[in-house]
Amino acid sequence: MAPRIPPVSLDGADDRAREQLERVSEFRGDDVTVLNIFGTLGHHPDLMRRWLVFGNHVLSKSTLSGRDRELAILRAGWRCRAPYEWGQHVVIARREGITDEEIAQIAEGPDAAGWSPHEAAILRTVDELHDTSTVSDATWSTLVETFSPQQCMDLVFAIGQYHLVSYALNAFRVERDDGVDTSAVPFPEPAG
Repeated sequence: MAPRIPPVSLDGADDRAREQLERVSEFRGDDVTVLNIFGTLGHHPDLMRRWLVFGNHVLSKSTLSGRDRELAILRAGWRCRAPYEWGQHVVIARREGITDEEIAQIAEGPDAAGWSPHEAAILRTVDELHDTSTVSDATWSTLVETFSPQQCMDLVFAIGQYHLVSYALNAFRVERDDGVDTSAVPFPEPAG
């Protein structure tokens, strides 16, 4: 499916959008790559600027370990049937030491074999928030065995953030970026 809002390029962006896009672009010598999510948000530089503050906290400044964060983000992307989100975070999860076998288990969910009680509780938190907009007492009890109050808060906000992002990516039909390999792990079928 074609994107509903085609991403803008650095060359095609107005000054305000260009400023935001330059901040999030990957520079490789003379090559500048703008991820499709950012090129799409380049149509609304004020929204992008404000959203990036929160997104940066969730992705790189929260109290969660990278592994725990990526378990939650990938499960949220899977439950939202968001192939773009899933693909980008498969790459990040691998950098955090999550194996392709574990990534396939994330797609299976919290009851898949091999998860510790802590990891299963993270995945279950995603599922419960997705399905019921809250977390059961049983899951919460497992979380607080290993998580501080701040970590519990960061987990819930990370799940909410990546649901929001998945909704936007799906609604705008943002296409996967070049280099996202769809062959090594399962991929969700696009929503809609």
